[in-house]
Amino acid sequence: MHTEIDFTAGVPRPGDLEVAWIHGSESAKHNTDPDIQVHAYDDHTFILRQNMAVNYEAPFMFLLFGNARAVLIDTGATASADFFPLRRVIDGLMDAWLAAHPRVGYRLLVLHTHPHGDHVAGDAQFAGRPDTVLVDAARDSAWEFFGFTDNPDDDGVAADDSEAEGHSDDDGGTVGGGGSVEPAQVDLGGRVLECWPSPGHHNAAVTFYDSYTGFLLTGDTVYPGRLYIQDWPAFVRTIDRLIVFCRTRPVTHILGCHIEMSREPGVDYPIFTTYQPDEPPLQMTVDHLREIRRAIDQAGGRPGRHVSPRFILSVEGD
Repeated sequence: MHTEIDFTAGVPRPGDLEVAWIHGSESAKHNTDPDIQVHAYDDHTFILRQNMAVNYEAPFMFLLFGNARAVLIDTGATASADFFPLRRVIDGLMDAWLAAHPRVGYRLLVLHTHPHGDHVAGDAQFAGRPDTVLVDAARDSAWEFFGFTDNPDDDGVAADDSEAEGHSDDDGGTVGGGGSVEPAQVDLGGRVLECWPSPGHHNAAVTFYDSYTGFLLTGDTVYPGRLYIQDWPAFVRTIDRLIVFCRTRPVTHILGCHIEMSREPGVDYPIFTTYQPDEPPLQMTVDHLREIRRAIDQAGGRPGRHVSPRFILSVEGD
């Protein structure tokens, strides 16, 4: 009989985000950092970062444990287990967790924030893994798993009519018709993630909320870097929905999957950079969401780079 862990305290559990992330080196050839950095936020929550010398994208991944199963969100930018041993690292973390919290029939679920290659490349390492469900990140597969509808008017979730008309946010930005949403739920065994579609960067993008930590996991939709916007109206609706959602839940940290900015306001590291010695923290705040909303109003959907201190809206042209 295993001991059930209480993941339902009602307020987010504080954890440790005082971490120096690996950020590449001047000579990738002589880099001595681990292929994958693992940081324990708490006993049941791990944040991983891929070494920049292995792939310049250096994406972050998230491993969350519940009573019945763990979920890995995203699988990084490199397929080869020799260069990027994600399966080995995850197996080791799960073995250690199960040694501390013994239980039978424990499973792994692999989900994604969206299907871009730097978030799904390691999927094949988990194909055939026992007691594992690997959900393809493609829109049809992901939508079926989460139970999202395929209604272009609501991006896959039901909107509350009371939020349908534009109104001002707390800092003077305009929150439009994004509406509140009824997210899908993924139960890890007492630890329930809320999930909803978040198109704009990619039409299959998904946001995850974990009430145990208060993490809002936003993939490539919100992070300290270049926010590449493929579909401007969808991106605006997604940001509006995130703001509305954050009014109803305690959000401790907004965590995307990259760091591309430097600590100098408005200055990003060039693409393909493999050395970023002056990175800001990964975590962002609800106030940063409001800053993005104000930047949206200023950009007005015009193609190009729209620079703010902590992020850049990179709007694709027609």
